[in-house]
Amino acid sequence: MKLMPVLFIGHGSPMNAIENNRFSAEWEKLGERISHPEAILSISAHWYTSGLRVCDDSDPKTVYDMYGFPDELYEVRYDAPGAPQFAGMTRELIGEGVRIDNSWGLDHGTWSVLCRIYPQADIPVFQLSIDNRATPREHYETGRKLRSLRDKGVLIFGSGNIVHNLGRVNWAMEEEGYPWALEFDNYIKENVLGGNHENVIDYHRAGDSAKIAFTYLDHFAPFLCALGATETDEKISVFNDSCALGSISMTGYLFG
Repeated sequence: MKLMPVLFIGHGSPMNAIENNRFSAEWEKLGERISHPEAILSISAHWYTSGLRVCDDSDPKTVYDMYGFPDELYEVRYDAPGAPQFAGMTRELIGEGVRIDNSWGLDHGTWSVLCRIYPQADIPVFQLSIDNRATPREHYETGRKLRSLRDKGVLIFGSGNIVHNLGRVNWAMEEEGYPWALEFDNYIKENVLGGNHENVIDYHRAGDSAKIAFTYLDHFAPFLCALGATETDEKISVFNDSCALGSISMTGYLFG
């Protein structure tokens, strides 16, 4: 079986699920670029838990974990089947410290993107949470443990944002980024393309921009997990290489 790629999406606003813009247009193209996976493991910023959890529900629900948006957004359903077998495999690969938890489902970090890439919702999807106690290196090492899933046809999909500072959002900067946001985004990109994963894990080496790129690791951790699941000699495609609303990076990566 062909080795499945690893995907990271800067998901931004959940409105990208229903708005036709340059970001969602790039997501739609991914469905043509990536071969049909056996299953999708989504690591979403929006399942942020104490300890690692994995969902093995055969029929995961669509979770509307956002507030104050138009009714149209809450009418979107993503009724993909679950992947209990692969969820069990994921639990075994990670080992101690991860437990089964079906209280969640597919949150907007997952469905707002996948409804554009695979609108038929015919590929099994399961989620792995972000451990809010883990260090950047531990997030990366979690990804390393998951590499072998790719051999079995699983698309490893991280969904978050490399820059995510809601406290500094500027609605007048619809498709622009503050200089510090662009600086941090470019620091990560240069080191990823150069194969310098240590500089990404120790992102503080970026300098002052790292201090305000995000407040919590929730949106950056999915990228670290995705990066950990890659090989250093893989082809890397960068898309949506920009920021929005001043302080949110929309940059995405396809590895392999």
